[in-house]
Amino acid sequence: MTSPPAASTNCSSEIQSYREQARCFLRQHAPNYSGSVRLGLSAAADLALGRDWQKLKSQHRFAAITLPRSLGGGGGTPLQKVVFNQEEAEYDLPVQYFGISLGQPIPIMALHATDAQKSALVPPAIRGESVWCQMFSEPAAGSDLAALKLSARREGDRWVLNGQKLWTSWAHISDWGVVLARHDPSLPKHKGLTYFFVDMRTPGISVRPVRLLGPSHVNEVFFDDVVIPDAQRLGAVGDGFKLAVQTLMIERYSVMDRWGYGPDPTTILHKLAGRIADGQPVLQDAELREAIAQSIYEERALSEINRRAFVAMAEGKEPGPEGSITKLVTIATRQRLARAVMNATGPEALQRIPGATAREDFTESWVTGSLSRIAGGTDQILRNTIAEKILGLPQDHRPDKAVPFNQIPS
Repeated sequence: MTSPPAASTNCSSEIQSYREQARCFLRQHAPNYSGSVRLGLSAAADLALGRDWQKLKSQHRFAAITLPRSLGGGGGTPLQKVVFNQEEAEYDLPVQYFGISLGQPIPIMALHATDAQKSALVPPAIRGESVWCQMFSEPAAGSDLAALKLSARREGDRWVLNGQKLWTSWAHISDWGVVLARHDPSLPKHKGLTYFFVDMRTPGISVRPVRLLGPSHVNEVFFDDVVIPDAQRLGAVGDGFKLAVQTLMIERYSVMDRWGYGPDPTTILHKLAGRIADGQPVLQDAELREAIAQSIYEERALSEINRRAFVAMAEGKEPGPEGSITKLVTIATRQRLARAVMNATGPEALQRIPGATAREDFTESWVTGSLSRIAGGTDQILRNTIAEKILGLPQDHRPDKAVPFNQIPS
């Protein structure tokens, strides 16, 4: 892996030194928690392994790298976080359970919760002892975050929540969650929202799994007269949408594996070497060879975008919306590669292997890639971001922008 250049020789030297520290830590410890170690584990055992890995990282300041050391974080920079995530992605580690938790709810708690709440809730999450979920999406409000309907009715110093959330990752194992709710439907949709955090064991909260074609980690969450104290409100009443955007922008530049967490060309060549299909070597298949070449070309182009983002962060700036390009291209590339392999290997590629991971198995990569093209922003939303924020094209027409929410036809 080539280290991207920083803004100065000194900065470049510091980042390279940090990268070597991360590599050294990972070489020493990651093999005990990744790859074959995870094969055949039950969901509970894999989660336990993930908690142990998270605890070990926290002891070495590699967990929640950008959060303060006083809260158990690494006290590092966004650039250091990017570097470690890149190196960690080279292993098949059980980190998926904590991606939402430490990527969005915990950073927003660190910014807006009281000191007592931070001390009680943030360190256990960093150590992997507790898991958080993010409850934004709803059945009728997916890509349009401001269109949600879950209600928050104030009764003195408490709130009563009613409604439903959908596509909530890891809600079934979560101890806490952040939730966006509508406190006033008479206001325009962006202005009538308030932000809360809730104990997932609160009476009235029920979690039901949503079955997926691949591994299932998403849920629907129901709120039936859920009572929470006003102390569990973050920000002012009506600041919900602003805090929700801030939550999402904390991880503004999505750091992804270069191949979208699917098999890379080296893995493909290794696994298919000597394979025969329809009397011909699989690696002679024209579609497959073209897909491999195209993926390498796209990866090189994306590396230049990433390089510029590194330079911006090294200079203390926030990278722009270029991360949308990375996600859009890498996931599409992952699916195209997997499809080409499946076409080349023939009918046997239709067989699902129990316990196979998308990182190593072509069929699993193709099946689960569709979910990745929805989660974290659909392809269409990413294209809108690229069009508006990078190409400078005008925004889509928004006729409901200033209309009271309860007057918008549904």
